[in-house]
Order: sequence, then C-alpha cells, then structure tokens
Amino acid sequence: MNIDFLALGALGVTILSIGGLVFLNKRNVDFGIRTIIAMVIGLIIGIAFKGHTTYIKPIGSIYVNTISAFVVPLIFFSVLSSVSGLESLKRLKTIGVKSVVLLTSTTFIASILTIIVSLAFGVGKGASISLPTDYAARKVPEFTQVIIDLFPKNFFAQASTNTVVPIIIIALFIGIAIVVLSTKEPNEVKPIKDFIGAATKVMNTVISFVIEFTPYAVLALVANAASQNGPEKLIPLISVLAVAYLLCAIQTFGVNSLLIGGLARLNPFKFFKHIWPALVVAFTTQSSIGTIPVNQKSLKKAGVSDNISSFTAPLGANIGMPGCAGIWPTLLAIFAIQGLGIEFSIGQYVLLVLITTLVSLGTAGVPGTATITATAVFAAAGLPIEIIVILAPISSIVDMARTATNVATAATISVIVAKSENELDLNQYNSKASKSR
Repeated sequence: MNIDFLALGALGVTILSIGGLVFLNKRNVDFGIRTIIAMVIGLIIGIAFKGHTTYIKPIGSIYVNTISAFVVPLIFFSVLSSVSGLESLKRLKTIGVKSVVLLTSTTFIASILTIIVSLAFGVGKGASISLPTDYAARKVPEFTQVIIDLFPKNFFAQASTNTVVPIIIIALFIGIAIVVLSTKEPNEVKPIKDFIGAATKVMNTVISFVIEFTPYAVLALVANAASQNGPEKLIPLISVLAVAYLLCAIQTFGVNSLLIGGLARLNPFKFFKHIWPALVVAFTTQSSIGTIPVNQKSLKKAGVSDNISSFTAPLGANIGMPGCAGIWPTLLAIFAIQGLGIEFSIGQYVLLVLITTLVSLGTAGVPGTATITATAVFAAAGLPIEIIVILAPISSIVDMARTATNVATAATISVIVAKSENELDLNQYNSKASKSR
C-alpha cells in the first residue's frame, strides 16, 4: 500500500487551518469574512499541494451531499407554508408571474451583454480550431418532453434526484387546496397548517446547523478545485476564461445593481452585503440548487419575507439562470462564429438571443444545465455542436462564476418582488448586514 505523504501533509495543514477558523468563529469574526479567509487558504493549499488533495476532498463532498439532502424537504415545506399562508390565490398568481417574467428577462439581458462584450474583445478571432471527430454530443430532450418532465410523476423518485420544479408544483397544488379549504372549513385544515408551520421551522433549524460548517467546506472545495485545475489547462483558453468571468461579474454586480436600484429603489451595496455568504457558497460548491438554503437565509437577513423567498429562491435556481443559460451558450456561440469565420447577420444575432431566452425555460431542472443549454442553442442556431468540447477544460472553472451569477440573480429578483408586494422589511434591509451565522 502506497502512502501519499504529501496528501497527508495537505490534510494536516487543512486541519490546522480549520482549527484557526474555529478560533475566529469563537472570536465572533463575521461569517462572510471567515468564508473568504477559508477560500484564500484553500487556494494556497491547492496550489502548494497540487494533485495531492485526496484526503481533503471528502470534507467538501460531505458538506455538499448533506446540504443537498435537505434541499427537497426544505423547498417542499417552505413553498407549502408560503402558499398555504396566503389569504387568496390572487397574490400567488401575481408573485408567480412577476418572478417568471423577471427571471427570464435576466437571461435575455445576459445574452445581449455577452454578444456585445464578446464581439468587442474579438472572442474566437485568430483561434486555431480543430473540430473533434469523436465527440458524442449531449442529448437535448425534446421541448415537449421537458415540459412534461416539469410536472410531478413520482414524488420520491424526483426528490431523490433533486428535481426541484416538480416538487415546487406538488407543493403549489397542495398549498392551493389548503387555501381553498381554509375559506370554507378553516377548522378542518388548521391541524395540517400547524404541522406545516412546525415542519418548516424544524427544517430551517437543521439547515442553520449545516450552514455553520460552510467555511470549512469552502476551504476543502477550493483546495481540491485549485489542485485539479492547474495552469496547463487554463493557458490555451485563458482569454475566453477571462471574458467569461468578466461577463459574470458585470451581470452579477452591474446588472443586478441596476435592477435593485432601478426597479426596487434600494441600495445595491446593502443587498450584496446581505447575500455575500450565498455567493461564496455558490461559487465554491458550483450548485445553484445546493445553495438554495443559504440563499434563503441570506434573503431573510435582508428583510425578504419567507412567503417570497421560499418561492422565488428555488424558482430562480431553475428558471432564468443567466450564467448557465445566457452567458455561457452565447459566449460559446460567438467563439464558434468568429473562430470558424461563420457569416452571421444582425437578424441571426437577434435570433440567438431569443433562442437562449427560450432555452432557459425549456431546460429548467435538467441536469448539466450549462452543457444542455449550450447544446440546445447550438442545435437551434445551426452551429457546430462539437465546438462545446473544445472549451470543456474551462467549463468547470467558469461554472463557479456561472453559479454565483445564477444565485445572485435569484436573490435580486426575490428582493424586487418582495419590495413590490410590500413583503420587504426596509428597516432590516437598510440595517448593517448581520454578523450572526
């Protein structure tokens, strides 16, 4: 049995670092600051022990698996509690329409932004592209099948795969039934409403326990990512990687700030202070769905009511997704168009934007969203699907920024909808971001 002493050394350094983070926690250092420190330490460990983070990886994987395990029950009871607590179905309709329209609009904006920035930087120009001949393209489900799959079929089977949209729909149906019965037989449904309220509190408490371990998991996840993705994978495609991160930064901090300031008339700086922990978790875990609990907790600290956040945060992890469905497919398309010298008219660029917007709805809840959306966009736009594999080496690295963009957008729309529905505590929003966990 061969012993990897460097891996043991990396584990030892990681344990000591975790001890330091625990010490900072006892000194009441802000949760967000501890998470950022953990990310920096993880990056250093990953570079210093490149290829030797085998024993560190389980720390992050256990955290991701644990928080993912509670996503479905949390969403189910949260949405159920939110809907069943409404006085009428009219409010549900209003909140739902606003959320879907705003989330879809962010993908539309992201696609246009990507075209402008990518053309300005000449992404793909001068690239020596050799299309692979053995590339097996990811199968894109038929649109009609995707629509069918959005609706519940088997609760437990879909719960086991974290297929969130059908779970939301099941909760909506049950919640609507409770609202209808509440107006006719309030005493009959009171026991189930009490149970739903209690179950929601229990789930929120469990999630708060798990979230406390975020900084330690972030350290491990970043260390493993830095260890597995060295410079040799990045250098050939560094320009595309840089543009992708620039676009995600503009969408996350620029576009969302304009939306918060313009539509909600709120200070965007305070918004980002509140949701920063969720962005860090999204960036390191690369899971929009896995970040839902943290995002909901951050939104609660920002003053967004549970009625809104329990509906919009899960929805935003499946619909819209400007990072995965807007920026990435469009960036790949521009790379292909300019790299292969394909003639593309203004009308075709307009069509490309419309395709990405529609695909963002049509692939909701499908695993591997970024790859699926890119494949669907390329197929619809008549571009060579093989180009997707050429940029595969940087896809997982870009996914960190893509996921953070998705989560930030879901939070943005949550705040906007909450403000429009008078479901935002302005005093809490404008107060200094909480230092509690």
